[in-house]
Amino acid sequence: MPLIASCGHQGGPISRQSEGEEPAVVIGGATADGACVRVRVPAKVNLFLALRGLRQDAFHELVSVLQTVTLFDELRVGVYGPPGRGHHPAARRRMRVELRVAEVAGRASEGLPDAADNLAVLAARALGAHTGVFALGGDAGTAGDTGLRTLIELRKGIPVAGGMAGGSADAAGALVALNQLWECQLDRDQLRDLAAGIGSDVPFCVVGGTVLATGRGTALAQVLCRGTFHWVVCTAHQPLETARVYRAWDTHCRPTEVEPDAVLAALRSQDAEALGAALYNDLQEAAFHLRPELAEQRRALLEAGALGAVVSGSGPTLLALAESAEAAATLAERMAGDFRDVRVARSPAGGPDARPCT
Repeated sequence: MPLIASCGHQGGPISRQSEGEEPAVVIGGATADGACVRVRVPAKVNLFLALRGLRQDAFHELVSVLQTVTLFDELRVGVYGPPGRGHHPAARRRMRVELRVAEVAGRASEGLPDAADNLAVLAARALGAHTGVFALGGDAGTAGDTGLRTLIELRKGIPVAGGMAGGSADAAGALVALNQLWECQLDRDQLRDLAAGIGSDVPFCVVGGTVLATGRGTALAQVLCRGTFHWVVCTAHQPLETARVYRAWDTHCRPTEVEPDAVLAALRSQDAEALGAALYNDLQEAAFHLRPELAEQRRALLEAGALGAVVSGSGPTLLALAESAEAAATLAERMAGDFRDVRVARSPAGGPDARPCT
């Protein structure tokens, strides 16, 4: 299905609150000129990841079972600038996108890409350009700069560079939130198609839930998951770049033919013990090669009572499965001193949830 090529009801204005109806919403220190949309988007975990080899397009062919967990990034988006200009299509044609990071799970924003390279900004530009909301505006202060901005305020709760698709989640959140703010009226399938051009994990982050991913990770099929699973998410002291892990896999590892049947069966039967035994990640060996201490920490999690433990995506975050919420809390308390950050989470966690700001 082709993507809709316009927003705001065929070039009409973005909807706004009538004067006096609601107080103005402040986003990242700026007052929104009209509507504001808030979205929470969950982190991704790989319950299973097998690499089949390198594709001709330089991506890796893979088979993966992906699931969202209850660690969230939050984005708030709105238009600000000269009063009233955010509602005029001609002014929006020269609109710019600005990102402000409000919080990074209580820590400094080390590891986050610069705003110009942040996937949330790239997603906003992709949606705006594709749907015709705006042409890329001139630099700030130049004749092409109208002073009109779409502001994205980002609050990080997903570990940065931790193998949990935090950047992809932010891109997905931007697509979902701005699709509503700009009234583009794209459905989730259309947003997912657009997301595939931004990053391999972004389509999954748009839909969430539990899926079987194939190809380079963008071909998705929903799979059945019964019940709730309880995790301890252990963030390493130093981040690990995804590209570096894949290069290590290319150098030191070989493609496998392992299948995800055991993981899928455990999800269907709500069997935490079977799921713990079936957790699998081909990138784990490469991550251990780069960070040998991760292998020792994984063993410590298993000795402390985890049903299973695995590197999340490209790492270095370790996921430990517990049999209950109480067991997860006990394990997290026991392991807190061994990692930069230890949190409990549940899965599955659904997908991005957009609503008006409050």
